[in-house]
Amino acid sequence: MNTQPVTVWGAGSWGTALAMVLAKHGRPVHLITRNQTTANQLNAERENARYLQGISFPGSLQAIGQEHPDLPGLLQQSFATILGLPCAAAETALIRLRDYNHPVIAANKGINPDSLERVDELLLRFVGIERALLLSGPSFAAEVAMGKPTAITLAANDAALAKQVSTIFDDDNFRVYTSTDLVGVALGGALKNVIAIAAGMAEGMHLGHNALAALITRGIAEISRLATACGGKSETMSGLSGLGDLLLTCTGSLSRNRKMGMALASGLSAEKAREYVGQVVEGEKTTTAAVKLAQKHQVEMPITQMTYAVLQGKATPKDALKTLMDRPQRDE
Repeated sequence: MNTQPVTVWGAGSWGTALAMVLAKHGRPVHLITRNQTTANQLNAERENARYLQGISFPGSLQAIGQEHPDLPGLLQQSFATILGLPCAAAETALIRLRDYNHPVIAANKGINPDSLERVDELLLRFVGIERALLLSGPSFAAEVAMGKPTAITLAANDAALAKQVSTIFDDDNFRVYTSTDLVGVALGGALKNVIAIAAGMAEGMHLGHNALAALITRGIAEISRLATACGGKSETMSGLSGLGDLLLTCTGSLSRNRKMGMALASGLSAEKAREYVGQVVEGEKTTTAAVKLAQKHQVEMPITQMTYAVLQGKATPKDALKTLMDRPQRDE
């Protein structure tokens, strides 16, 4: 039994699922919630009924509120902290985590639409390159929590750090590959959400399998162009945190971004589609950031541009399709 304690900050579906994997074989894991009332409920019910109903917590998993007086001591003892909060809420946690010395693993995906700061850059700003890691790949939270086979990428600037920290995931059904491409892993994880909204629109419009295959293929081309322009490695885009994550998010019925795209295709506005999904849809803000980032680096991203136009109410999904199909022919 591995006894090195780990904390997971964020008790949504993804944070909870990761905490369950980490605690599966007896490792002490603390899941940090917004308040102690929520923590008490999770500890009493031994499940996260709001996000992962019916999937029981391992015995060594305990929840704790973020303002609990015992939390600083638990963080001090932790081998690592995984950040499972949405990007918009991550900074508050990172302000506190910079006071410790252990590795911080960001498991969230996105780009700040105002500053254009990637998740890896956000981590570096608060905890430094020696402590920063990213976890990304094709991984629906519900399947991870149920123990279904999953493969994912853990990236750090230093290969030895990535390998050392990867040992906390000691479950046979959660396979971790390591990488040193922080930029590529960050952008692959963020930008796939944009293409998944477009894929959802294609599904909602009943465009067929041919259209979806073309969309995913041209989508990874867009992602690769921007990622390499920002300093990422092209080979990362063909891996789990690139193509793997894109395929899952564009085709899986559990994808929130795909679900939002389908809602847009039904005629809902972005605001109503967001309400329909009922959870944070990272791809919405990321689309705005991706358009700005593409302009900054002079990278062509037509699918992203049209997804942005639909989200802004400047085009319908049918308009977007026509614009994409009417583009001048070109070499692949």
